[in-house]
Amino acid sequence: MNKLDALKFFIIASETLNFREAAVKLSVSPSVVTRTVAELEKQLGEPLFKRNTRSIFLTSFGELFLPQAKRLLEDSEKLFLMAKDDNEMKGIVRITLLRFPNHEQILYELLTALRPYPELFIDWRLDMMKLDTIEHRIDIGIRVGREPNPNFIIKNIGQVEHILVASPELIARLGAPTDLEDLRQRYPFSGLINPETGKSFEFMSDAVNTFVPRHIEFYTTDPYAEIQAALAGKTVVQSSDFICREYLASGQLVPPLPELRQEKWQFYLYRPYQLITPKRVTVVFSLLEKILRKYFSSK
Repeated sequence: MNKLDALKFFIIASETLNFREAAVKLSVSPSVVTRTVAELEKQLGEPLFKRNTRSIFLTSFGELFLPQAKRLLEDSEKLFLMAKDDNEMKGIVRITLLRFPNHEQILYELLTALRPYPELFIDWRLDMMKLDTIEHRIDIGIRVGREPNPNFIIKNIGQVEHILVASPELIARLGAPTDLEDLRQRYPFSGLINPETGKSFEFMSDAVNTFVPRHIEFYTTDPYAEIQAALAGKTVVQSSDFICREYLASGQLVPPLPELRQEKWQFYLYRPYQLITPKRVTVVFSLLEKILRKYFSSK
């Protein structure tokens, strides 16, 4: 039994009081957490947890042992930190993100800020799908979503509102819709395909949970291609105020139902929860947060 690893398992299990949740945070199976804690208890000769069918609790011994375990683990990490050198800023940082406005400029600013570290390499992966942090060894992600994974360290950059947009020419040709049902029945829409399912993403609004357009006349996996379809007067598009802002400001696109309110999702930066995270990852994470906030504040 690796005693330092066993202490890490015990500390996470004591914070969550749920072996399954602890396993997720440690990227292991629940059985590994159970076995490691049992081996630690055997080594100590004392039970650390009390268990029943619904929950677990620290024993009196576990409560006394926890602060000692934390101190020992912190001291061991400090010891290793003393032996470290510039190797902390060498290696690869893998970042997954969806395409969004100014992502090229954000990458440029990040790489510029990392010039002092010539042996730090960025793996920048543009993908509609949220890549698995373990399978694809992802260190950092940038996404838009309703509820970020609670097992990640999250930095909420701002809110993105879904919005229906169309060209003024399309509205003039078909006549202004009277309500959402009229829009659904008479207007052509584009469908943004979910690469994971091969089907179009659902259309959402605060007025109804979801609605299904009667006519979908353009399909794509690229939200920016959808914008081109709207600009060409081909379809109504469900996009976001973040992506459409320059076209809304210029009047090239307008909301066919200005009073319709749609869902707001979080635009966020995240990284997996880990007991020990390489310094290069935390440095890149901090730089990205600063750069993203600058661009999002100008939205």
